Amino acid sequence: MVRHRAAIVRMALLVGSQWVDAARRANGKDEVSGVILHIMRFSLHDGPGIRTAVFFKGCPLSCWWCHNPESQNFEPEVLYSAERCRLCGDCAATCPHGAIERIGERMTVTDDCRLCATCVDACGAEARSVAGRTMTVSEILAEVERDVVFFDESGGGVTFTGGEPFGQAELLEGLLQACRERRIHTTVETCGAAARESVLRIGRLADLILYDLKMLDAERHRLYTGAANRNVLENLEALVAAGLPVIVRIPVVPGINDGADDVRAYLAKLPLTRVDLLPYHGAGVEKYRRLGREYRMQQTAPPADRTMAAMAAEMEAVGIPVKIAG
Repeated sequence: MVRHRAAIVRMALLVGSQWVDAARRANGKDEVSGVILHIMRFSLHDGPGIRTAVFFKGCPLSCWWCHNPESQNFEPEVLYSAERCRLCGDCAATCPHGAIERIGERMTVTDDCRLCATCVDACGAEARSVAGRTMTVSEILAEVERDVVFFDESGGGVTFTGGEPFGQAELLEGLLQACRERRIHTTVETCGAAARESVLRIGRLADLILYDLKMLDAERHRLYTGAANRNVLENLEALVAAGLPVIVRIPVVPGINDGADDVRAYLAKLPLTRVDLLPYHGAGVEKYRRLGREYRMQQTAPPADRTMAAMAAEMEAVGIPVKIAG
């Protein structure tokens, strides 16, 4: 089972690189390009100051509580809002692949879909949208540089997140190098499930690394994220040992990782500048519906303030500097 899950992670990373190569060939350019989900301006929660967050498409993990499920697949996807749909059938009539059919009160996409997005253009109700588009390094930088004045005034910069930025390592490296040349502060948010060589080599180009740590138990990690965590822990230790600026972020999910665990003892051994506790929220539920996927955390409520405070106090008691995210 462990080998099987590891193979899945390797396959996900390979698929991501293949999609980047295909995107570059499609553009007919030598410049590195990849699939970007979204670029969000004026972010205040993904690093210091006012930031522009660049969301990469594709992730080797599939966490149950992920609030960006549309970021998990490396390829673009069509999202469907049933509540907006008029059931007019225009999408099905215009689909060149015959990949849409009405099932009950939904216009459902079949396995014949080729992601051509013809249905999106045909939908007058705006019930369909595409998650993910191919962009080059220069195109992404053009968006980022619009906010340089805000970076300079607030001590902010750009944050590369996702999805998993290291899943498109060549694109991430190109962006980090370009930002360094322009003296733009960079942060990389990662789940750590990536090749060690890439994490260390590319990680050295970033000004800050936000490192997501779900849990220590390998079996529970495999159950709730779809992959084992051996390389996640080893990569974290390697980054810290290399002296790179790392802030560990722990999503606190009731019933999954908010109970007794040896995470405190583990983190206490690492010379970290800070650990952030991120309370679970169900903000991504609607996205699962639009993707036609099941949301397995439907009955889970956010952790109580006292729970978060208790966890922070327990960590601080063993010398771990903690911040509870707002």
